[in-house]
Amino acid sequence: MSAIPEGFVPLPMPSGFIANNGPLYMRHEPRPGQAGADLVLMGFRVEPRHCNPMNNCHGGWLASFCDMVLPLSIHRKAPEVGHKFLPTINLTLDYLAPAPLGCWVQGEAQVLRSTHSLVFAQGLITADGVPAVRMSGIFKIGKAFVLTGDEGG
Repeated sequence: MSAIPEGFVPLPMPSGFIANNGPLYMRHEPRPGQAGADLVLMGFRVEPRHCNPMNNCHGGWLASFCDMVLPLSIHRKAPEVGHKFLPTINLTLDYLAPAPLGCWVQGEAQVLRSTHSLVFAQGLITADGVPAVRMSGIFKIGKAFVLTGDEGG
């Protein structure tokens, strides 16, 4: 497999579904004085275990990845949300192109709006730079959680 792109670090996930299917990587570059303008990218390299019979990343794994990119980006781009649990209310995906075995899949999202109880976000997943999935989601602002590692950015 090819190297992980420069600036990406492993995203600690000590247990659970994502820990078993990752690793995922993050690149977070805060931009002081520019609320919501941080660079937040997440990515992974497509391995055989992620693939369908056509040697492309399975749509279910891409959906799970999208469901990580959106809320983790919200945590870093929406200071008013902070580190609160963001259960998914709606996740909409448009699959645009395959993500073949060995490619680097990367996602970026933007916060569109946050209210006292909901956050709306959208983003794009690319596979070796080619748009692969367009995503949007609505998340419920839940209870605060305690960070156990570097996952808080």
